[in-house]
Amino acid sequence: MTQECTTGPISSRRSPQEHVAQYVIGADIGGTRLRLALADGTGSILGRWACSTAGTQDANAVVRLMRKGVDALLADASLSCESLCAMAAGAPGITNADSGVVIATSYLMGWRDVPLRELLEAEFGVPASVDNDVNLAAIGEHRAGAAQGFSDFVFLAVGTGIGAGIVLNGRVHRGANWGAGEIGYMLVPGVSEAPVERSKPGALEGIVGGEGIKTHWQSRWSETLTTLPRDATATQIFDHAPGSNSLAQEVLELASRTLAYAIYNTSLILNAPLFVLGGSVGIHPALCDATRFVLDQRKARVQPELIRSALGADAQLTGAIFLALDTASRRLALTET
Repeated sequence: MTQECTTGPISSRRSPQEHVAQYVIGADIGGTRLRLALADGTGSILGRWACSTAGTQDANAVVRLMRKGVDALLADASLSCESLCAMAAGAPGITNADSGVVIATSYLMGWRDVPLRELLEAEFGVPASVDNDVNLAAIGEHRAGAAQGFSDFVFLAVGTGIGAGIVLNGRVHRGANWGAGEIGYMLVPGVSEAPVERSKPGALEGIVGGEGIKTHWQSRWSETLTTLPRDATATQIFDHAPGSNSLAQEVLELASRTLAYAIYNTSLILNAPLFVLGGSVGIHPALCDATRFVLDQRKARVQPELIRSALGADAQLTGAIFLALDTASRRLALTET
């Protein structure tokens, strides 16, 4: 496997020496990319590191990549390993946040019952926390993004697939079996009703997720209908939808209408006043505008507000940093009692 790793610069706003020696690592583990951030005790990011995870399904190999990245970040910041007080990581799948076990990830990683927290604590010697990556994005938006001041909201991550991070009464709602927010499997009008295995793309994300959007595009594509290539990505399609590209408009209309149904149904159950769209596809303004238009037509008594993520691609990392800081605080409180 070819690893192309990059290390980000240290922020020039403040030096690490200006703070008490409390530093944390936030990690976003994806099916194709691993991202790390080093932050100080205030949550300010001091450095970033990323590398490819394409083709890597072994959890121990991912932890070894994290070791390489953490060492690089600490070296760039002139910090020792003893400077770290905690870390937190997000995984793309159902995760038991209490035990730190990743129960099942997406088909890109294929993890089953991976004791990730145990692996991280053994490797780095600091307390660690693990959660679903979309839940971490919700934490990030709640603490430092678009959902600040809201005790109830839903974060919708639309990327390759679609998932939700649900915050109720100021706390992430994970469900009895840690599967709350797996809305990619939701059934709404127009989606396939065929049973779907866990870890396989669900019915809703087959229309709203990036791969589903590409599949619809390719099934309708013709040189006579569009100048865009057959292998165009979801965001490229959406870029052209507001113009005169009728096929792009058709694909956007289906995705936005289906997403609006999911949001409307979810809002009826949770009565959440805010939905935040994030992810590489969800952040696109055309999708947000078109989905909001469909929602507005419902004229519901309680209409949820739909906005785009304020943190964008940093939502998961930001949430991981705050979870790591909370983990450090809890451990410190335990040692003082």
